[in-house]
Amino acid sequence: MKRILVVAALLCVCGLAAAFAQTLPPGVQKGVSMGGITEYDYPDGLRVLLYPDPAEPKVTVNVTYLVGSRHEGYGETGMAHLLEHLDFIETTNGRKVKEELTNYYETVSASDENLKWALGLEADRMVNVKFTKQILDTEMTVVRNELERGENQPSSILRERVAATAYIWHNYGKAVVGSKEDLENVPYTRPEAFYHKYYQPDNAVLVVTGRIDEAKTLQFVADSIGKIPRPARVLDQTYTIEPSQDGERFVALRRVGQGQNVIVAYHAVSAGHPDSAALQVLSGIMNGSGGRGVRGGGGGGGRGGRDGADPNEGRLTKFVVDTELAQSANMGFQGRHDPGLVEFSATLTKDQSPDAARNAIFTAI
Repeated sequence: MKRILVVAALLCVCGLAAAFAQTLPPGVQKGVSMGGITEYDYPDGLRVLLYPDPAEPKVTVNVTYLVGSRHEGYGETGMAHLLEHLDFIETTNGRKVKEELTNYYETVSASDENLKWALGLEADRMVNVKFTKQILDTEMTVVRNELERGENQPSSILRERVAATAYIWHNYGKAVVGSKEDLENVPYTRPEAFYHKYYQPDNAVLVVTGRIDEAKTLQFVADSIGKIPRPARVLDQTYTIEPSQDGERFVALRRVGQGQNVIVAYHAVSAGHPDSAALQVLSGIMNGSGGRGVRGGGGGGGRGGRDGADPNEGRLTKFVVDTELAQSANMGFQGRHDPGLVEFSATLTKDQSPDAARNAIFTAI
């Protein structure tokens, strides 16, 4: 009798395990879990990250495409940025994306219907974006306005010049928004080809978080983005490596205006390198709890009427701003796929010395 009971118990346990395994849609593989986030891999190459949060009354759906300016070819500068705009216009089945979506992701009240809508919209945008000369020309005015706004900010242009000086071969030396000439002359067939090459399920990561039922969500994904066929093409891996820099480089930008800016940049590691964590911590030390370390106010290079030193201020503020050599100072680390830059910057009045501010940055470092 005891032997029969033991066998029955084992059968029950096995049955439960089999039932749990069947909650995954056909072909879906469960990956690693960490911090409440679980990864799933779909047959069409889509990677899905689920982060259930029962306390959150909403659901957020976000698709990240693993493509950027480092993939752009000759005459294609700004292509990845341009696709961000074109991905909001219209699909080939007449869907007006802008009338449904106002951001790069969807945050909606938690319900099965809303989740299905968000996933359906992302599936539509993944493979059915419409490309015509008229659509490109219309959206180009928006992109051109964005580009010209940057051109009217000396600090933005200086940052572009620094990147162009730091990188000789890698695409990171080019502005993400692209060249005005490339944008104005590119035929609509070029961004269309770029889109069909990179905006595919095997090059995307879908994140769904909030009040979700994991089993239902996985099935909803299978019924939408998961149904898109895996493309036959194989994406080539980028291989351009920026060589080691052979000595200090210097660039000066002179424009009409009253303010001055100083940027000191160093080649650093990629976002996936273990040292990137240390650089992020270093940014916190250099910037302090105030983030950007902005000081100063209405007049000249003064301290903006501060009564005393802030115990939480960063090293850059103490060395560069408190000494009245600049109005503000900041450190930033570009966490990118390939090795990026660490930048130390300072904003000055027309009467402050760029050389003195730069030397103070070196001292702080």
